[in-house]
Amino acid sequence: MAANWAPDSWTKAEARQLPDYPDAAALTRATDTLAAFPPLVFAGEARNLTAELADVAAGKAFLLQGGDCAESFAEHSANNIRDTFRVILQMAVVLTYASKLPVVKLGRMAGQFAKPRSAPNETIDGVELPSYRGDNVNDIAFTPESRIPDPQRMIRAYSQSAATLNLLRAFAQGGYANLHQVHRWTHDFMGRSPWSKKYAETADRIGEALEFMAACGIDPETVPQLAQTHFYTSHEALLLPFEEALTRQDSLTGDWYDTSAHFLWIGDRTRFEGSAHVEFLRGIGNPIGVKCGPSLDPDALLRMLDTLNPGRVPGRMTLITRYGYDKIEASLPKLVRAVTREGHPVVWSCDPMHGNTVKAVTGYKTRPFDRILAEVRGFFAVHRAEGTHAGGIHAEMTGQNVTECTGGAIDVTEQSLADRYHTHCDPRLNAGQSLELAFLLAEMLNEEMAERRKAAA
Repeated sequence: MAANWAPDSWTKAEARQLPDYPDAAALTRATDTLAAFPPLVFAGEARNLTAELADVAAGKAFLLQGGDCAESFAEHSANNIRDTFRVILQMAVVLTYASKLPVVKLGRMAGQFAKPRSAPNETIDGVELPSYRGDNVNDIAFTPESRIPDPQRMIRAYSQSAATLNLLRAFAQGGYANLHQVHRWTHDFMGRSPWSKKYAETADRIGEALEFMAACGIDPETVPQLAQTHFYTSHEALLLPFEEALTRQDSLTGDWYDTSAHFLWIGDRTRFEGSAHVEFLRGIGNPIGVKCGPSLDPDALLRMLDTLNPGRVPGRMTLITRYGYDKIEASLPKLVRAVTREGHPVVWSCDPMHGNTVKAVTGYKTRPFDRILAEVRGFFAVHRAEGTHAGGIHAEMTGQNVTECTGGAIDVTEQSLADRYHTHCDPRLNAGQSLELAFLLAEMLNEEMAERRKAAA
């Protein structure tokens, strides 16, 4: 257990990016209600994820983390959950087949509601109102009433997260993830993508292998892993009153766990020294992540690792880099060398989304797909040069056929962004672009594995 820590010790540190609730009594009532609710996830599940991430840190697995930029109350549906889940399954199959590495599947789902903002207020047509901070804080509608932080929204976020987790567990354990269903995970609208054809070829080869295994007596009845998968959830631990209310002491170990998700991360705007968010996360037993951007100094990162993982537990720490396609190869090596030199066991994961956001001529915020791919290539190039494992990807994506990021095989142009631009915050990869990204990752991973085998020979 962390020294001198309690679930509320963050309240004595500097907290940024938190809403200013006008009714303190209403906030207390909401958090008291949440504190009495059952946990959304369990400590044992979080420990299992830590063990799987330890394999990633050791170069024996790969982390695939993806999902919505910001979940919304309005778009909550079984179909949306299923469609994102099936794209993640498709990506994982492509990565596992190419690299022969297990893939840890981690969704930005069932809790990714709160969003940090660059300014506390926004102005539209001369009207200034508080910024939208996610559906568990206020409403996206641009009216004075909608932008007032409402603590009851945390109760609704909990309920939606519980429903989402229930469905995800059913999909993961109830047969939908059966490898014999690999052909059925393809979305109908992806038929004209060349990557859909390539996926079908991969699925054919997997099907042939499964038929051979069945002839040898190896099938889902004898090997349950063929019919189910582990699927974990994650979100940014931003709204600390919500996170504190769902933090429970594990009856088996006595350690504290944030039961709102299996994995929590600290964002680029809240990872400063003396941060309330750092103080909160240092005391929970969950595996955690830290976003690492251009402003992060290697020495500051090392101090943060000493604070968040003083016992150097493998699998506890994931470093999620977010630089931009034109900065990663110049900036990332300094962090990699410092962490390697000090012997911290970390998972290195690439967020190629946040550093590549631009405004299109049509006024929409977008992310050019070629820049996203360029950052991924740069990430792998750095780790190849440093002799470290490019361990993961962190993508904002959806299973819907949206037009939010430009480019890709089914070319989304700046003019077509308005066709299906549905995000509540930042632009997401659609299903076709996500699958295209998976094939690039598979190619990069395959090269890394080949170099390792060559070095070991």
